[in-house]
Amino acid sequence: MRILICEDSVLLREGLVRLLADDGHEVVAALPDASGLEAAVADTTPDLCVLDVRLPPSWTDEGIRAAITLRARHPRLAVLVLSQYVEERYASDLIADGQGSLGYLLKDRVADVRDFLDAVARIAEGATVLDPEVVGQLLARRRRDDRLQSLTERERAVLALIAEGRSNQAIAQALFVSPASVEKHITAIFTKLGLEQDETGNRRVIAALVHLGHDTTGASS
Repeated sequence: MRILICEDSVLLREGLVRLLADDGHEVVAALPDASGLEAAVADTTPDLCVLDVRLPPSWTDEGIRAAITLRARHPRLAVLVLSQYVEERYASDLIADGQGSLGYLLKDRVADVRDFLDAVARIAEGATVLDPEVVGQLLARRRRDDRLQSLTERERAVLALIAEGRSNQAIAQALFVSPASVEKHITAIFTKLGLEQDETGNRRVIAALVHLGHDTTGASS
Protein backbone atom coordinates (compact mmCIF):
# COMPACT_ATOMS: atom_id res chain seq x y z
CA MET A 1 0.00 0.00 0.00
CA ARG A 2 1.19 3.53 -0.82
CA ILE A 3 0.95 5.72 2.29
CA LEU A 4 1.48 9.44 2.86
CA ILE A 5 2.18 10.70 6.39
CA CYS A 6 1.58 14.25 7.64
CA GLU A 7 2.78 14.58 11.25
CA ASP A 8 4.70 17.44 12.88
CA SER A 9 6.42 15.33 15.55
CA VAL A 10 9.69 14.09 14.10
CA LEU A 11 9.81 11.09 16.42
CA LEU A 12 6.29 9.93 15.64
CA ARG A 13 6.65 10.68 11.94
CA GLU A 14 9.85 8.67 11.60
CA GLY A 15 8.41 5.94 13.81
CA LEU A 16 5.39 5.62 11.54
CA VAL A 17 7.61 5.51 8.47
CA ARG A 18 9.65 2.66 9.92
CA LEU A 19 6.62 0.79 11.27
CA LEU A 20 4.71 0.93 8.01
CA ALA A 21 7.75 0.16 5.86
CA ASP A 22 8.57 -2.87 8.00
CA ASP A 23 5.02 -4.10 7.36
CA GLY A 24 5.63 -3.98 3.62
CA HIS A 25 4.02 -0.64 2.79
CA GLU A 26 5.58 2.11 0.68
CA VAL A 27 5.70 5.50 2.41
CA VAL A 28 5.57 7.88 -0.56
CA ALA A 29 5.94 11.08 1.50
CA ALA A 30 6.37 12.16 5.13
CA LEU A 31 5.42 15.80 5.69
CA PRO A 32 5.83 17.99 8.82
CA ASP A 33 2.75 20.14 8.03
CA ALA A 34 -0.15 20.42 5.61
CA SER A 35 1.23 23.24 3.47
CA GLY A 36 2.32 20.93 0.66
CA LEU A 37 -0.19 18.16 1.32
CA GLU A 38 -2.46 18.62 -1.69
CA ALA A 39 0.49 18.80 -4.08
CA ALA A 40 2.07 15.74 -2.50
CA VAL A 41 -1.17 13.76 -2.87
CA ALA A 42 -1.38 14.75 -6.53
CA ASP A 43 2.27 13.84 -7.16
CA THR A 44 2.44 10.56 -5.25
CA THR A 45 -1.16 9.22 -5.54
CA PRO A 46 -1.22 7.45 -2.14
CA ASP A 47 -3.81 4.85 -1.17
CA LEU A 48 -3.93 6.12 2.42
CA CYS A 49 -3.07 9.38 4.18
CA VAL A 50 -2.18 9.44 7.88
CA LEU A 51 -2.59 12.91 9.42
CA ASP A 52 -2.28 14.48 12.85
CA VAL A 53 -5.36 16.46 13.96
CA ARG A 54 -3.23 19.41 15.09
CA LEU A 55 -0.56 20.69 12.71
CA PRO A 56 1.51 23.88 12.29
CA PRO A 57 1.23 26.80 12.19
CA SER A 58 -1.53 27.11 14.82
CA TRP A 59 -1.67 23.50 16.08
CA THR A 60 -5.48 23.69 16.28
CA ASP A 61 -7.44 22.01 13.50
CA GLU A 62 -5.23 22.18 10.40
CA GLY A 63 -4.97 18.43 10.17
CA ILE A 64 -8.68 17.72 10.49
CA ARG A 65 -9.54 20.43 7.97
CA ALA A 66 -6.97 18.98 5.58
CA ALA A 67 -8.47 15.51 6.03
CA ILE A 68 -11.99 16.75 5.27
CA THR A 69 -10.72 18.59 2.18
CA LEU A 70 -8.86 15.51 0.96
CA ARG A 71 -11.96 13.35 1.32
CA ALA A 72 -14.01 15.86 -0.64
CA ARG A 73 -11.46 16.12 -3.48
CA HIS A 74 -10.32 12.50 -3.51
CA PRO A 75 -13.32 10.31 -2.55
CA ARG A 76 -11.37 7.08 -3.03
CA LEU A 77 -8.49 8.14 -0.79
CA ALA A 78 -8.46 6.40 2.60
CA VAL A 79 -7.70 8.70 5.55
CA LEU A 80 -6.48 7.93 9.07
CA VAL A 81 -6.44 10.81 11.57
CA LEU A 82 -4.37 10.56 14.75
CA SER A 83 -5.11 12.64 17.83
CA GLN A 84 -3.41 13.11 21.20
CA TYR A 85 -6.75 13.32 22.98
CA VAL A 86 -10.37 12.50 22.18
CA GLU A 87 -11.75 15.53 20.35
CA GLU A 88 -15.34 14.55 19.73
CA ARG A 89 -16.24 17.55 17.57
CA TYR A 90 -13.46 16.79 15.14
CA ALA A 91 -14.42 13.12 15.01
CA SER A 92 -18.05 14.01 14.27
CA ASP A 93 -17.05 16.43 11.51
CA LEU A 94 -14.80 13.83 9.92
CA ILE A 95 -17.27 10.94 9.88
CA ALA A 96 -20.24 13.07 8.83
CA ASP A 97 -20.19 11.86 5.22
CA GLY A 98 -20.37 8.19 6.26
CA GLN A 99 -18.38 7.06 3.22
CA GLY A 100 -15.99 4.64 4.92
CA SER A 101 -12.22 4.23 4.32
CA LEU A 102 -11.71 6.38 7.40
CA GLY A 103 -10.05 6.13 10.78
CA TYR A 104 -9.85 8.30 13.89
CA LEU A 105 -7.48 6.90 16.52
CA LEU A 106 -5.64 8.15 19.56
CA LYS A 107 -1.87 8.25 19.12
CA ASP A 108 -1.47 5.83 22.01
CA ARG A 109 -2.94 3.13 19.76
CA VAL A 110 0.18 3.22 17.58
CA ALA A 111 2.08 1.56 20.42
CA ASP A 112 -0.07 -1.54 19.98
CA VAL A 113 1.60 -2.37 16.69
CA ARG A 114 -0.54 -5.34 15.69
CA ASP A 115 -3.86 -3.57 16.29
CA PHE A 116 -2.61 -0.40 14.61
CA LEU A 117 -1.49 -2.20 11.47
CA ASP A 118 -4.76 -4.13 11.43
CA ALA A 119 -6.66 -0.83 11.61
CA VAL A 120 -4.59 0.57 8.72
CA ALA A 121 -5.45 -2.46 6.60
CA ARG A 122 -9.16 -2.31 7.42
CA ILE A 123 -9.36 1.41 6.66
CA ALA A 124 -7.69 0.85 3.29
CA GLU A 125 -10.25 -1.87 2.55
CA GLY A 126 -13.14 0.56 3.12
CA ALA A 127 -13.91 0.29 6.82
CA THR A 128 -14.49 3.13 9.26
CA VAL A 129 -12.40 2.56 12.38
CA LEU A 130 -13.06 4.75 15.42
CA ASP A 131 -11.07 4.73 18.62
CA PRO A 132 -13.05 3.04 21.43
CA GLU A 133 -12.80 6.22 23.53
CA VAL A 134 -14.34 8.27 20.71
CA VAL A 135 -17.20 5.79 20.38
CA GLY A 136 -17.72 5.85 24.14
CA GLN A 137 -18.02 9.63 24.21
CA LEU A 138 -20.41 9.74 21.26
CA LEU A 139 -22.70 7.23 22.93
CA ALA A 140 -22.36 8.71 26.42
CA ARG A 141 -23.31 12.17 25.18
CA ARG A 142 -26.70 10.76 24.20
CA ARG A 143 -27.09 8.47 27.19
CA ARG A 144 -30.43 10.08 28.12
CA ASP A 145 -31.76 9.85 24.57
CA ASP A 146 -34.89 7.64 24.60
CA ARG A 147 -33.68 5.84 21.49
CA LEU A 148 -30.48 4.71 23.16
CA GLN A 149 -32.30 3.85 26.36
CA SER A 150 -34.37 1.39 24.36
CA LEU A 151 -31.25 -0.61 23.44
CA THR A 152 -30.33 -3.59 25.58
CA GLU A 153 -26.90 -3.81 27.12
CA ARG A 154 -25.87 -6.37 24.49
CA GLU A 155 -27.17 -4.16 21.66
CA ARG A 156 -25.12 -1.23 22.94
CA ALA A 157 -22.06 -3.44 23.04
CA VAL A 158 -22.65 -4.51 19.44
CA LEU A 159 -23.18 -0.90 18.36
CA ALA A 160 -19.93 0.21 19.96
CA LEU A 161 -17.90 -2.66 18.52
CA ILE A 162 -19.10 -2.13 14.96
CA ALA A 163 -18.39 1.58 15.30
CA GLU A 164 -14.83 0.60 16.19
CA GLY A 165 -14.62 -1.07 12.79
CA ARG A 166 -15.12 -4.67 13.92
CA SER A 167 -16.58 -7.20 11.49
CA ASN A 168 -19.60 -9.28 12.44
CA GLN A 169 -17.31 -12.28 12.91
CA ALA A 170 -14.98 -10.31 15.20
CA ILE A 171 -17.93 -9.05 17.24
CA ALA A 172 -19.25 -12.58 17.58
CA GLN A 173 -15.87 -13.72 18.89
CA ALA A 174 -15.57 -10.78 21.30
CA LEU A 175 -19.03 -11.31 22.75
CA PHE A 176 -19.00 -15.13 22.57
CA VAL A 177 -22.13 -15.29 20.42
CA SER A 178 -22.85 -16.55 16.92
CA PRO A 179 -22.59 -14.34 13.79
CA ALA A 180 -26.33 -14.92 13.31
CA SER A 181 -26.97 -13.42 16.76
CA VAL A 182 -24.87 -10.39 15.86
CA GLU A 183 -26.94 -9.86 12.70
CA LYS A 184 -30.13 -10.04 14.75
CA HIS A 185 -28.78 -7.48 17.21
CA ILE A 186 -27.86 -5.12 14.36
CA THR A 187 -31.36 -5.42 12.92
CA ALA A 188 -32.87 -4.67 16.33
CA ILE A 189 -30.55 -1.68 16.85
CA PHE A 190 -31.56 0.01 13.64
CA THR A 191 -35.22 -0.75 14.13
CA LYS A 192 -35.12 0.92 17.56
CA LEU A 193 -33.13 3.90 16.26
CA GLY A 194 -35.49 4.32 13.31
CA LEU A 195 -32.73 4.08 10.72
CA GLU A 196 -32.78 2.34 7.36
CA GLN A 197 -30.47 -0.58 6.78
CA ASP A 198 -28.25 -1.20 3.77
CA GLU A 199 -25.65 -3.74 2.80
CA THR A 200 -22.79 -2.19 4.78
CA GLY A 201 -23.26 -2.68 8.51
CA ASN A 202 -20.26 -0.55 9.42
CA ARG A 203 -21.54 2.48 7.53
CA ARG A 204 -25.00 2.03 9.01
CA VAL A 205 -23.63 2.24 12.54
CA ILE A 206 -21.46 5.23 11.70
CA ALA A 207 -24.57 6.89 10.28
CA ALA A 208 -26.37 6.16 13.54
CA LEU A 209 -23.61 7.72 15.61
CA VAL A 210 -23.57 10.81 13.40
CA HIS A 211 -27.37 10.99 13.56
CA LEU A 212 -27.30 10.85 17.35
CA GLY A 213 -24.39 13.27 17.60
CA HIS A 214 -26.04 15.90 15.41
CA ASP A 215 -29.62 15.35 16.55
CA THR A 216 -31.82 18.43 16.20
CA THR A 217 -34.97 17.00 17.67
CA GLY A 218 -34.30 18.43 21.11
CA ALA A 219 -33.27 15.21 22.82
CA SER A 220 -31.32 15.64 26.01
CA SER A 221 -27.55 15.50 25.73
